[in-house]
Amino acid sequence: MIDQQKTSPFTPGSPAPYDLFVGREQQVKEILRFVRQAAKGRQENIFLSGERGIGKSSLGAYIERIAVSQENFLGIHVFLGGISDIPELVRRIFEQILQESNSQNWFKKISGFFGQYIQKVDLFGLTVSFNPPEDRLKDLSRNFPEAIANILKNISDEKKGLFIILDDINGLSKTPNFPNWYKSFVDYVSTHFDKFPVLIILIGLSEIRDALSESQPSLMRIFRVIDIQKLSDDEVKNFFEKAFGSVNISIHRKAMQLLVKFSSGLPILMQEIGDAVFWIDQDMNISEKDAISGIFSAAQSIGRKYLDPKVYRTIRSERYRSILRKLGEKPLSHFQKSKIEGKLNKSEKRVFNNFLRKMRELGIISQDIEKGRGHYRFVNDLYPIYIWMENQDFKK
Repeated sequence: MIDQQKTSPFTPGSPAPYDLFVGREQQVKEILRFVRQAAKGRQENIFLSGERGIGKSSLGAYIERIAVSQENFLGIHVFLGGISDIPELVRRIFEQILQESNSQNWFKKISGFFGQYIQKVDLFGLTVSFNPPEDRLKDLSRNFPEAIANILKNISDEKKGLFIILDDINGLSKTPNFPNWYKSFVDYVSTHFDKFPVLIILIGLSEIRDALSESQPSLMRIFRVIDIQKLSDDEVKNFFEKAFGSVNISIHRKAMQLLVKFSSGLPILMQEIGDAVFWIDQDMNISEKDAISGIFSAAQSIGRKYLDPKVYRTIRSERYRSILRKLGEKPLSHFQKSKIEGKLNKSEKRVFNNFLRKMRELGIISQDIEKGRGHYRFVNDLYPIYIWMENQDFKK
């Protein structure tokens, strides 16, 4: 029976809490150096990139907390999932600035600039909404540097500058106007303002960065690009020790080894596995059995969230499905093309190369460079478990 009083320290699907953040020391130092440059009046632009689930948003949120608490910046974190037009981007930026300023003594100064289009809504706590008409929003988009400069002027007695995170810019990257708009903004600032203490971090996948570069070749020159890599085994272990330790739960050595291995250095998996194991545990001591049960539970969760929509709902070909089942006869984290090919019939062999290409495009597998030509690996160790589980269900 689940203890209804238990509270999980894990946050699947959300940035890691500040006190459970681990690793990234080099990247943190590098970004903080740019924060301090911005505090002196130089506008800074950072592109934080990496694969899905690598912890980009968590790193951004962690740096924002430091910029706000230690460097005295006004910080906002704007999530842009699904946004594909610049006026809506600008609206969300200013709405978030107003929201963060809501309880501050400079709120009246900056709110006057936005006129009657601000509403305070007392819904689950006092919030601020900003909904100007379309023509006013287009004016703000065109005059974005001046609008930001006006805010900086009105908060200068209280804050050193403005720290802006634009998270999940996938939709915006497909908007042809975005790279030109952003480049024009930076160019205008550099030629019209002596001091502009603003640091902006764009967060997106590596391929999004490449797409923006192709659309506007000179855009990426203005960014300090920081690529996020997987966490080391020691960093993953440190995370689990801190997280379970915060709720007084101990972990058996073999259980820890399993948690570290199947997390694959990815924060998204660490959160899913940790949360699953937390709810399975009944005695405040994570055993090897608890860890195994939690890993299978996490594999189901990750599979339903990522593999179902990306693979099982998009791959309609029965030959592809059959190859996938043969690939999932055992939960292997890596495989050799020739060995899988030996299990296929003639019809399946004809489409096997296309199947592998499709799986690479979907971000499910990658070439295993260390093992050599014809070797592949799953991008994390939970994917093959889920595929194996789906295979078992199919057999039943």
